[in-house]
Order: sequence, then structure tokens, then C-alpha cells
Amino acid sequence: MSDVTGRKRGRPPRTESADTRDRILAAAREEFSERGYEKTSVRGIAKAAGVDSALVHHYFGTKEQVFEAAVEIAAAPALNAPDLVADGPLDGVGERLTRYIFGVWENPATRMPLLAIVRSAVTNETAAAVFRRLVAAQLLRRIAAHLDTPDAELRAELAAAQLVGTAMLRYVIKVEPLASADVEQIITRVAPVVQGHLSGP
Repeated sequence: MSDVTGRKRGRPPRTESADTRDRILAAAREEFSERGYEKTSVRGIAKAAGVDSALVHHYFGTKEQVFEAAVEIAAAPALNAPDLVADGPLDGVGERLTRYIFGVWENPATRMPLLAIVRSAVTNETAAAVFRRLVAAQLLRRIAAHLDTPDAELRAELAAAQLVGTAMLRYVIKVEPLASADVEQIITRVAPVVQGHLSGP
């Protein structure tokens, strides 16, 4: 059914589309952060965004697809990390990569959305599968593509494991004394290990 402008019922005017989509994504990140993946519903996201649930389905599809879109937006700063591998000599990539990743985590504006996504991923297998798929496609494979070794994917995964594991203990689980240690001290200790994974024997 269409209104007098010829627009189909339930869809916003084209000029409102980008704003509506962004509002739904922002609401989704909040809902996943507060409720976790399992307790979040498309209806709840729609209510928080002030739209009909049909619009959420129109823009994103299923709850899993909404979560994937929210993950991609939240993780976007960290997913730019592979560019650092190519941006300079390989023998300095460990520090560049480590400093960048911890810079993302130290910034409250980028840390909070990441925390929301990671918490959902560690408590629900569907959410974890979405997170794995995104990290594998946009982070690990892109890093591996810059390494001229036969075991490039394994090296990229080991480097990521070092960075993600340290970040989990510091920012998510908050294990002391790691959680309150000076970030420069962490970078100094972790960067050589990451470097070894990427370019060592």
C-alpha cells in the first residue's frame, strides 16, 4: 500500500533513510550492550530507536544481521589495523600494531562499543560466530596478505591472539595488576611478542 506521495507504507522517505538506519544501529549497540545477544530482540531495538520493527527488518534483516552490522561499526577502528602492516617496514610492525590496538581500547569513545560486542560474543555462540567471521575476513586475512611467508595466516592469528587476549584480561575481565598497569608498559612488553609472531623465525 502506498500513500499520496507514492511511498510504500512502513518505509521512510529517502531523505530520512540514512538517519533512520544510523538510529537503529545506535539503538542496537545499546541494547546488545545492556542485555546481551540472547535477551535482545528486534522488537526491543525498534522500540529503542523509535521505529516500527518492520523497518529494522527492512534495513538489516534478522537479529543476527543487525548484530553483524553493529559489530562492523563498533569494531571499525580496530579493523583498520591491517593498514599499519603495510605502512612502514615489517621490522617495526609489532609496535605499530600494538600501539594502535591499545590506543583504540584506551579511548572511551571506541572502547565502550567494543566492550558491548565482545561481551555478547563470549556469552552466545551465534554472536561469537558473527564476530569470528568479521575478524577473520577483515582483520586476520588482511594482515596475512602483507606477510611473505607460507604460514602467514597462522602468524596473523597468533599476533591477534596476543593482542586480543591481553585486551580481554585488561579491559573485559580486569585482572590486576594488568588492568591498572600503565599502557606504555604493556605496549613495551607486548609489542616484541607480536613482532616475533609476524616476522620471527
